[in-house]
Amino acid sequence: MRVALVNPPWDYRNSIYFGCPEPHLPLELGYAAALLRAAGHETLIVDAHLEGLDAEAAAGRVAAFGPGMTVVTTAPSYLFWRCAPPELRVPRLFLDALGARGGRTVAVGPHGSATPGPTLAKLGCDLVVRGECEEVVARLADAESVKDVPGIALRAGAETLVTGPPQSARFTDLPALRWPDAWIARHRHHHHRFEAAPDGPGAEVEASRGCPYTCSFCAKIDFRDAYRRRDLGILLDEIDGLIAQGATYLYFIDEIFLPQKPLLEALVARDVRFGIQTRIDLWKPDMLDLLGAAGCVSIEAGIESLTEEGRARLDKKCRATTDDLAERLIHARRSVPFVQANLIAVAGDDADLVAAWRDRLRGEGVWANDPVPLYPYPSSPDYRRLWGEPDDAAWERAHAHYLGQFERFSDIQEERPLPLPELEAACTCR
Repeated sequence: MRVALVNPPWDYRNSIYFGCPEPHLPLELGYAAALLRAAGHETLIVDAHLEGLDAEAAAGRVAAFGPGMTVVTTAPSYLFWRCAPPELRVPRLFLDALGARGGRTVAVGPHGSATPGPTLAKLGCDLVVRGECEEVVARLADAESVKDVPGIALRAGAETLVTGPPQSARFTDLPALRWPDAWIARHRHHHHRFEAAPDGPGAEVEASRGCPYTCSFCAKIDFRDAYRRRDLGILLDEIDGLIAQGATYLYFIDEIFLPQKPLLEALVARDVRFGIQTRIDLWKPDMLDLLGAAGCVSIEAGIESLTEEGRARLDKKCRATTDDLAERLIHARRSVPFVQANLIAVAGDDADLVAAWRDRLRGEGVWANDPVPLYPYPSSPDYRRLWGEPDDAAWERAHAHYLGQFERFSDIQEERPLPLPELEAACTCR
């Protein structure tokens, strides 16, 4: 079968989306393509965001390929599945442009994972995949009957047929990804790098998936939940391929980049810089030193709250004191040029305490953001604590709650976010 895999041309105007707007490698589509090719299928990846294609041009390229199945993602790369744009206007506009020219249409991403029925209805696609998608997409291409494939949803008359819960990929032995030279050359963005201007192409890689913690705000119940570590040999093969293509910076998209001495020691010998997101309380000083020696130039560390009570309320299971966290961040800054402490708006955190703590860290060269509000994504414990299991109005409910709770938003959000029905009114989602 010919299978097209599409990252649509993302447009974040008036969205609550507070992730990075730059293009990032669509790792989930790369993994799916590798598994499909291994099974004898022919694949085409169209990254409209990276290649600067509009929906019509992307659809035309897919149609010229003549696929029997077209897969489109509803979030801009696995990196942002946990904080995806709630609105489905961008993938829907692509599907509208494609029409009947793409064979069976399949949506993958956080929307269908948590709320398959509304996602099918809004996108008008044939199927949605629930959970991590690469193995399910490969099975769909081989299936005599899609109803035999677990972890999908499809229309059955007026009803939604769901064949099983969200799926979790094995991940550990996924093959080393290879990207077109032209894509890497075009990928000038160095995600979350601030200490220096890009000196060559950037890229994204994945050393581990999932997280052993269950913080209340993290949208990972339906995907990327259980912690798994990728085979080191495969990972290094992928990294070496990117370096050979000219990449000078890598961003590890891992939910939580845990201390892994063999990987860091291997990176010491490679001429590449990299960035990570992690929890600073899990790193000892000697491992932070090795992290810097390995080439890390950017750490995004989740602190969230400056009180032990606040961190407990977020279910962080953090044993360190606030002073301990500050000292660990300051130690990291001695060998890593950019260290950020992420704070979120938590009820009960004193504004003066937050300001004084931020000032202290800034004096030591560590950047701490102004606490930002939380969006209760349907795949987060916070959503389910507020309203129970997600229903057909889950995204609208979370969106209205978020807009009604805060007068100001993240510095990254350049425009006032609009209500979800208005965001989706521009396409045929509604």
